[in-house]
Amino acid sequence: MARTKASLGTGARLSDYLSVGLLGRVFPAQAVHDALNAHGVNTKRVRSLPALVTSYYCMAMSLYPDVAYEEVYAIVAQGLPQLGQEGLSKPVVKSAISAARARIGFEPLQTLCKSTCVPLAQSTAQPHAFYAGLRLVAMDGSNFDIPDESANTAQFGRPGSRQAASAFPQAKCAVLVECATHAILAAQLGPYKSSEWALCQGLLGTLGPDMLCLADRGFSGYGRWQEARATGAQLLWRCNSNRQLPVRQMLCDGSFLSEIYPKEASRRTREDAIEVRVIEYTLPAAGACSGAWDTQGADAPTSGCGQSQSQPEQAPSKEPLRYRLITSMLDPVKAPAQELALLYHERWEVEAVFDELKTHLVNKRRTLRSKTPTGIKQEFYGWVMAHYAVCWLMHQTASVHRLRQRVLSFTGHANLLRRAFPQSGGFPP
Repeated sequence: MARTKASLGTGARLSDYLSVGLLGRVFPAQAVHDALNAHGVNTKRVRSLPALVTSYYCMAMSLYPDVAYEEVYAIVAQGLPQLGQEGLSKPVVKSAISAARARIGFEPLQTLCKSTCVPLAQSTAQPHAFYAGLRLVAMDGSNFDIPDESANTAQFGRPGSRQAASAFPQAKCAVLVECATHAILAAQLGPYKSSEWALCQGLLGTLGPDMLCLADRGFSGYGRWQEARATGAQLLWRCNSNRQLPVRQMLCDGSFLSEIYPKEASRRTREDAIEVRVIEYTLPAAGACSGAWDTQGADAPTSGCGQSQSQPEQAPSKEPLRYRLITSMLDPVKAPAQELALLYHERWEVEAVFDELKTHLVNKRRTLRSKTPTGIKQEFYGWVMAHYAVCWLMHQTASVHRLRQRVLSFTGHANLLRRAFPQSGGFPP
């Protein structure tokens, strides 16, 4: 049974000009041209669908997830005058859009994402985004459904069990985010069975000496720690509570210095040991009094560094939640254990980013729209940049009104991006 294509109604709306104009401010046309030129796919002759238009189209797909391809293209084409480009009045068909997307591939969008998705928070205006002068970032991975096509299944894989396979194939992504603004600074995509660390290795190039990276216990192996520390970034990672970490020196705040080794045999010789600091603490069980934090028998921690208190990770167990952290910040005076114990729960912000991506930005659409592996990768990076544009808009609002960005509504600003933004630039009357 045929269905009617979803549309936005007749006529160009002022909000459509403004949405594309905002994308043009966050991702300038020259930066898009540079990425296209770097991969040799920029338009060299007059086409009905230039590569620049196609690039913005890939971003707009995530802003209008339930609208037909042709209608999304009409929005981008009508908004081009705001980007310093002539509008394209000639209508196009879906097959022409697919061909244009195939011509540019996903690599230019991946390059554009790396060059333009930069940290947003400023130390003077958003001190809560930093700790001891270090920008707070977190990395993690997640899976998401993709269309049920044989090519997608072959490329990305499909989860399942002995009884049955899942309804859709899945892809796995890893992201590095700025905790205070939720801006995605780097992203990698791979097959469903990829290890999270294999994807996170592609994010390490974005880390730097001015960052403090937070991560969950799946990343705390010796080799992974060594690779991440080689970037110059400081680390605060959770590790398994049963991991053997010898006490080399007790410190004044209840934490202790220890060492991690490349293999078990090195424990006796201490060959190639890396010195770390270990912080152990207990959180109350879910539903218990939230003020009963205990770090090595100390009183409930208070934040002297201006950090916001995100909701800690919870579990339905009635038993207290025991945490063990390892950090490269060895000085208990400059970085007290209680402050780091509180700070670690900023890592939860990366989970909020996945919720924004998979639930709020695409309006709970079950899968992405592309039917081919290359299209999935292309749409993924457009999806990431659309999310970054919303975070950019939220950051502008928070800065003007001197608010913490996380008190603002992501969904509200995503809808605002779809509707209107008065400072997007000049527009025709």
